Amino acid sequence: MTGSLLEILNLLGKQSHAIDSGAAQQWAETFTPHGVFRSPTYAEPVRGREALTAFATAFAKNNPRTHHVVTNVCIDREISPDECRVKSNLLIVTTTQQHGSERVAINRITTVDDHFIRHEGVWRIAERIITRD
Repeated sequence: MTGSLLEILNLLGKQSHAIDSGAAQQWAETFTPHGVFRSPTYAEPVRGREALTAFATAFAKNNPRTHHVVTNVCIDREISPDECRVKSNLLIVTTTQQHGSERVAINRITTVDDHFIRHEGVWRIAERIITRD
């Protein structure tokens, strides 16, 4: 599953850069067409690419200097060659300008549980569950 882990790491990196840069559609496309995003920060789960795109658009607009840093990524459970559970930690970091210098603050550290499946030959997230630690 080493090759799969590299593909998953690449997808998670692209996903973080996409939401941070406002590339909402690219972020949503890291999910399956009916993918689900669940977080205790939001009242309802976000379901499907259209809603995921709208979610990412709003997030980038309201958080212009936010960075998603994904770390401690591991395949928690291999279900089949085309399906696995991946666990990681996510740091939400914000940068601000203050008195001519940049300040960095870690706003949140969470645990991410992703259900990955191969969709049309490419790893995609079927469901993401964010938990606060």
